[in-house]
Amino acid sequence: MIIGFIGTGNMGGALARAVRSARPNDVLLLSDASSERAEALAQEVGGDVVDNRTVAMNADYIFLGVKPQMLQDMLSGIVGLLRSRADSFTIISMAAGVPISRLKQLCGRPCPIIRIMPNTPVSVGEGAVLYSVSEGTSPEAVYKFCEIMANAGRLMNIDERLIDAASAISGCGPAYADLFIEALADGGVACGLPRSTAIALASQMLLGSAKLQLETGKHPGELKDAVCSPAGSTIEGVKALEDGCFRSAVINAVISAYKRTKELG
Repeated sequence: MIIGFIGTGNMGGALARAVRSARPNDVLLLSDASSERAEALAQEVGGDVVDNRTVAMNADYIFLGVKPQMLQDMLSGIVGLLRSRADSFTIISMAAGVPISRLKQLCGRPCPIIRIMPNTPVSVGEGAVLYSVSEGTSPEAVYKFCEIMANAGRLMNIDERLIDAASAISGCGPAYADLFIEALADGGVACGLPRSTAIALASQMLLGSAKLQLETGKHPGELKDAVCSPAGSTIEGVKALEDGCFRSAVINAVISAYKRTKELG
């Protein structure tokens, strides 16, 4: 297949790496406003640097990796080419807050559309890719999309009305997790650990805790309680987090991200 990317920034680049891992023999077409960025990615994954028009004319799957506020202008430059195509193709949009109904209008013709909200860990095969499918998209198109994304991580088909709320956790969450890792490491440094050791411990702890929850299916509160011995060190740390409104701050972060996604759309 020919798989095209319009926009090869952090998210587009991460997806391109995941696609190349799953589809080593497919043709990757890479287009970006920054030719240097596209060239660097092409050297890494073995793609061809082209322009938006080339992607629009040739790709079987077209990933749109531009910011939502830039989407309309970008599509206006290729909509004529999309209309002129006699073969089938699928649009895959990762523009935050832009619904499938709006994407249909901007594409200017009926075509399969898959709206996705991925996160940056897809580049190492441990991402979360939320996706919603337009009405009329064939099961074959969806199956091929899942093949393309096979090495990205966990794929979750989700009702489109919930995708913005879900992405406020999975899409924005890596930034929150990185802040938490950094803060844990800072605490370790304050207690005398070398920074590299503190970061490694914090990252492995977060990875292991997430895997434990996913594989056991236990409620996070139950897993937390299992670590909190009576009058022990952990419960004192939990109390300090509660004193600092940790949970409230995290809840507010998710709600704020959700509201901003709606504004961007």
